[in-house]
Amino acid sequence: MEYLANGPFRDTLVVDNWIGGSARPPGASRFERRSPQNRDDLVTLAPESQEEEVREACEKARAAQQAWARVPAPQRAQVLGRLAQLLIEKKEQLARFAAREMGKPLREARGSVQEAIDTAEFFQSEGRRLYGQTVPSELPDKELFTYRRPIGVVGVITAGNFPVAVPSWKVVPALLCGNSVVWKPSDDAPGTAALVAELWRRAGLPPGVLSVVHGGGGNAAGEYLLRQVDAGLVDKISFTGSTEVGRKVGEICGRNLSIPSLELGGKNPLVILADADLQLAVEGALWASFGTAGQRCTSAGNIIVDRRVMPTVREQLVQRARSLRIGDPLDESVDYGPMINQRFLEKWLEQVSVARDDGAEILLDGRRITPDEKPASFSGDAALGLYVTPRIIDRVKPSMRVFREECFGPTVNLVEIDGLDQAIQVANATPYGLSSAIYTRDARAMLRFKEEISAGMTSVNNSTTGAETHLPFGGNGWSGNGTRESGIWVIDAYTRWQAVNVDLSGKLQKAQIDLTDAELGPAPDFSSLT
Repeated sequence: MEYLANGPFRDTLVVDNWIGGSARPPGASRFERRSPQNRDDLVTLAPESQEEEVREACEKARAAQQAWARVPAPQRAQVLGRLAQLLIEKKEQLARFAAREMGKPLREARGSVQEAIDTAEFFQSEGRRLYGQTVPSELPDKELFTYRRPIGVVGVITAGNFPVAVPSWKVVPALLCGNSVVWKPSDDAPGTAALVAELWRRAGLPPGVLSVVHGGGGNAAGEYLLRQVDAGLVDKISFTGSTEVGRKVGEICGRNLSIPSLELGGKNPLVILADADLQLAVEGALWASFGTAGQRCTSAGNIIVDRRVMPTVREQLVQRARSLRIGDPLDESVDYGPMINQRFLEKWLEQVSVARDDGAEILLDGRRITPDEKPASFSGDAALGLYVTPRIIDRVKPSMRVFREECFGPTVNLVEIDGLDQAIQVANATPYGLSSAIYTRDARAMLRFKEEISAGMTSVNNSTTGAETHLPFGGNGWSGNGTRESGIWVIDAYTRWQAVNVDLSGKLQKAQIDLTDAELGPAPDFSSLT
């Protein structure tokens, strides 16, 4: 990595691919990553990887994996301990760079780095707990065991909205379990990925155990990495991104009888019942809807409100949303920053016509912020940044497209219901099943919602967003294939079970065949029990 002068801005970071333990200058061109807060700020120059480079990274990973797997798991875990310390030392630097590169407000960027620290520390301890089992045999002088074994080479493809946290959820447990990893980070955050990869190198990973290849998705590095599954060089894919791309990943892995980890989109319900603490509920709804400018898979998509309190919720939510501070993500006073990229912005702008065609009411008309049209609380560069105001859509029904379709941006729907039964029915009415939330004081309503909601994650009197490293993260339906990130559960995604039997009898014993009635003795008499 090197830095180039960038005029009035902070310097441009020039990064290379990292293949087999060495920096690899690009075989072809580089792509630019400009800051979404100011398009004149060239943040990163990164390689547009060629297919042969991605293939070489996978070959190097294959060559390095077996030796890495033979390193005792507690020793592999020591690398995670050193990584955690390096992340602590570089937390502020990483957070500031991520905020500049992809637009996450600085407070949230620090949280993303902290999540990676927590993940490394958690799995450092798991290096001493990759337990198997001893199992009683039905035959004499015979022992049965189970062992966790690494899968092999893992291809990791991540999104740009959590450029430090989400890669850690995948790379940390995959490496701990003895796999090697080829990581294709988001082209929205290549510089952040390169800085994280450098910390991995400094933590002491052997050459080839982690490679990083930069570039786009379709017809680029992401697709090239998927092709290595068909080529037999990648044994598993772990992907975070859209449901559309997740289906393609699933098809490729399926025909190779490989189980991918898919963390996909969401249209997450947040229910507010009539007995809820409305001030708390509106606070949670505001954060769930507009944090990170709504660019989270766990953002609230539909706020489902009992008709008896809808007028109050509507009024308070609109009032609070109008006063949100929007602007430069490095300004610690802002509530949210810019859209991450032009693609997200354009899709978000199109949503208005979809809502109007559905017959919904645009209660708060979110728009692109321009020099001629800026809210009073705005603090960014309206001419050069991808900034938008919040959008609230009212009178939404489950039959509408806008109710069912994910829209990555600061937007949320209001849906009126009558009581808990209808609230649960409406909350389950999208094809997604990632996160969910309910606000109520009724313990029985809490219980029913937890039991009947189809989401993989549920909050009670809290936001739809947020994760802790020791809880499973993931969804059902269009939100994923049932695999989970984080906690001890993710270890199942990066290991395979091996069953071992050791026969010490000195003769061939055949289970279910050699165990005769004579060896078992007389059958027990249960007549006295009837």
